[in-house]
Amino acid sequence: MYDLIIVGLGAAGISAAIYAKRSNLKVLCLEKGMPGGIINYIDKIDNYPALPNISGADFSYKLYEHLISLNIEYKLETVLNVFKEQNTFKVKTKEATYETKKVIIASGRKARKLGLANEEKFLGRGISYCAVCDGAFFKNQTIAVVGSGRSAVQETLYLSSFAYKIYMLIRKDKLKVEEPLLEKLKAKKNIEIIYNTTVTSLNGEEKLSSLTIKKENKEENLEVSGLFIYIGYEPNITYLNNFNIFDNDGYIKVNAKYETEIPGLYAVGDNVKKDYYQIITAMYEGTVAALNVAASLIEK
Repeated sequence: MYDLIIVGLGAAGISAAIYAKRSNLKVLCLEKGMPGGIINYIDKIDNYPALPNISGADFSYKLYEHLISLNIEYKLETVLNVFKEQNTFKVKTKEATYETKKVIIASGRKARKLGLANEEKFLGRGISYCAVCDGAFFKNQTIAVVGSGRSAVQETLYLSSFAYKIYMLIRKDKLKVEEPLLEKLKAKKNIEIIYNTTVTSLNGEEKLSSLTIKKENKEENLEVSGLFIYIGYEPNITYLNNFNIFDNDGYIKVNAKYETEIPGLYAVGDNVKKDYYQIITAMYEGTVAALNVAASLIEK
């Protein structure tokens, strides 16, 4: 039996793993994709102390190097279910079922979808949620970006180096970003910002060829070969349906120790509802949760 299983190896999960290992706990980490999670798909990180303008991929690799330098056990497996029997948690994956005294959930968020017809059909055929992954495929083409937050603006700036023209489609009348970033966006001649606009239809045969947009009760078609969607995220925690630990928005409720209402079950990072979703705050949460897990095991 493990002392602790950590589900997810993003910034929060790896930080938790490091502190759990330093506390001499028997730890297993489970990750279904690449260590670092969605950080891998960030073009540049410009707000992490001591590592200015590092790429998301390089930052993730540094996290991974630290993990393996401590000989922390991890497996690339998808978690299907977590349940509790008396004082023992069982974590079921496609490959096995593991037993542990404590669990930290750090499986992050996934991109929210528009919810329109053809969205799944055109995924990989014009629709993307990752500029770093797919931007180069749209060199010298006309594309659109939906979203008004910092991620949407950063990814639009990144895409502007590839695309011939970008329509940035904003649902409301302003962007939710700081002024310096907004000035960078306005300075790009191949970006056209369209406010008070919603996408109502995704059009094409085998791949995306145009969007229908609605502005001031008038609809029009935009001919584009690509659409990048950045309208927020939702927690990636469907495997926790056995527990009633969620708020009205689907995030996990925790206390100051990052423990849920289920004793021994903790949650950190993007799985928790909060005001700020930053790499450095996720690391703090993973650290605090791991130290509280260690303290609770020592008490027993």
